[in-house]
Amino acid sequence: MTNAPPRIAIIPGVAGGQPHIAGHRIKVRDIVYWHEHLGRSPDEISAEYELDLADIHAGLAWYFDHRADIDADFAARDAFVSALRARQPGALAIRVPAPTARWAAPAG
Repeated sequence: MTNAPPRIAIIPGVAGGQPHIAGHRIKVRDIVYWHEHLGRSPDEISAEYELDLADIHAGLAWYFDHRADIDADFAARDAFVSALRARQPGALAIRVPAPTARWAAPAG
């Protein structure tokens, strides 16, 4: 990857080697998720995670400069989750047996 601005760090062994807020283990992609997918404002994220507002904006700036990489990471995680769900039934499906003819709703 390229050199990160001072508020963004990329350190092997810290935050999985992913871009994160310097001095914290909060990844840039976490900030992106909270902002872009959950609709939280930079002020809300800053207050909830005790980060400087400049850290949040630096994370978002990093995202917009490296959008394809981070979006590909989100897509890969979505594909992984979908594959897991397809292979493994949920807890409710395991506990509740499938309906049989005896328990089927009456016709009509």
